Amino acid sequence: MNKSSFLRTEDICKRFGDLLAVDHVNLDIRLGEIKGLIGENGSGKSTISQMISGIYSITSGKIFLEGKEFAPSNPLDARNNGIAMIVQETGTIDNLTVAENIFLGDEKIFIHKGVFNRLEMNEKAKQVMKLVDLDLDVTKPACNYNFETRKMIEIARSLAYNPKLFIVDETTTALSQDGRIKIHKIMQELKSQNRAVLFISHDLEELMVTCDNLAVLRDGKLIKEIERKDFDENTIKNTMVGRILEGDYYRSDYDGSFSKNVRVKVNNVTTKNLKNINLELHEGEILGIGGLSGSGMHELAKLIFGMEKIITGDVIVNSTIPLSKKERLINDLAKVRHKELVYEEKSGSRSIKCIADALDAKVGYISKDRDVETLILSSSIKDNLCISNLDNLSTFGLIFPWKEKKFAEEQINNFRIKCTSMNQLVKELSGGNKQKISFAKWIGNKSKILIFDSPTRGVDIGVKTTMYQLLYQLKKDGYSIMIVSEELPELIGMSDRILILKNGEITKEFPRSPELKENMIIDYMI
Repeated sequence: MNKSSFLRTEDICKRFGDLLAVDHVNLDIRLGEIKGLIGENGSGKSTISQMISGIYSITSGKIFLEGKEFAPSNPLDARNNGIAMIVQETGTIDNLTVAENIFLGDEKIFIHKGVFNRLEMNEKAKQVMKLVDLDLDVTKPACNYNFETRKMIEIARSLAYNPKLFIVDETTTALSQDGRIKIHKIMQELKSQNRAVLFISHDLEELMVTCDNLAVLRDGKLIKEIERKDFDENTIKNTMVGRILEGDYYRSDYDGSFSKNVRVKVNNVTTKNLKNINLELHEGEILGIGGLSGSGMHELAKLIFGMEKIITGDVIVNSTIPLSKKERLINDLAKVRHKELVYEEKSGSRSIKCIADALDAKVGYISKDRDVETLILSSSIKDNLCISNLDNLSTFGLIFPWKEKKFAEEQINNFRIKCTSMNQLVKELSGGNKQKISFAKWIGNKSKILIFDSPTRGVDIGVKTTMYQLLYQLKKDGYSIMIVSEELPELIGMSDRILILKNGEITKEFPRSPELKENMIIDYMI
């Protein structure tokens, strides 16, 4: 197999203001090879791939493509030179159809004698989707499909242009096991066709199985390149984080006990995607929810947050009842006079029918598609942190800048969010730091019921360790936590109980146990 160099970087650097995100990195990406890129969040992995694919310009250094200097002006330029990239977050435009997303920027190929042939484009799009074994209606808007399907649309779009270099940036974290198998197969096929793959992932086991060599980044610098014959899990971890990091990072105990107090009760609920769901989430409990793609597990998370329309049944939350306008006004007067508050929030039950109900009941929700449903990317870190805590930050309906600043500073310090300042835009942050903000905005506003859909998606092993420790501490502090995850080791390692969904129904419950293994769970998912 010819493993000649396809793309080489020479001392490339990227600055964002005073932040040096990529620091004199030299990479050689060869044909007929899958190169893995690994490092903690903020280490520069995505930034390097985005410079190669034309999303970012380089600050200094050079890129060589098949021996010639190369400076892509945009992703279309990179694609025309044989480079295709699947981004970490959503890369489709919601209101465009699947076909329009696939051929965005290339519509001219369907114009004949001045007339645009939409039927031809739709038929071609159907053929493109077969590259990822999907048969779907390409005339529907992309927003009609779930997050995983939209990722598969992006993959199909990239493959349609027969790339010589296929860059996969954290895409597998958005996919179910079936989706991961598909993309791994695609990467191996590209390798066998003497093409190059650059694979970015935080899943070390996945990288070690898939890649021919690994490039390890830390703080924007290339620390080490490791060939497949030298792969060792602990060595790679320690190289990545710059300190000794061994063993498991899940809970070490097998005490699955929790309070008898029920915080969330779902009574025989049926929705468009769920059937006859009955469950309880208790105070001091971590409840795991698992299943395959399309099982309804993500919709179950949305149900608790009031995002699913209920056909029959109800969702009851036992939480604090918000103060009335009059009570808040009297309390605000007490604050101004530096006296004790007159009214305290009391516990009570409420039915969750919409998001406003969930917010009033202090339910926090982190979506799997955090960039669309949890964060406002074009706003600052401070604004994202404060938006869920406006009631606590306001006095007489006024929000004072010093209060916002103090609250944001506390959350940035508590969660060790890596940023240039609280005014930095969220879209400029790494996946791990985005997820820290998602956690902080709900925990900071004292939400006692937390619904986390894929909580560690796109975060490195160091941040995962921190998040798991935080979740366990929250459990001990009496929080009620639901974790929806496609990662069975995560569910087994962190949950007091696990509920498995299949075809919109709960098929099995597993208590926490040292004997519980993945193969015991999978039978109830398939």
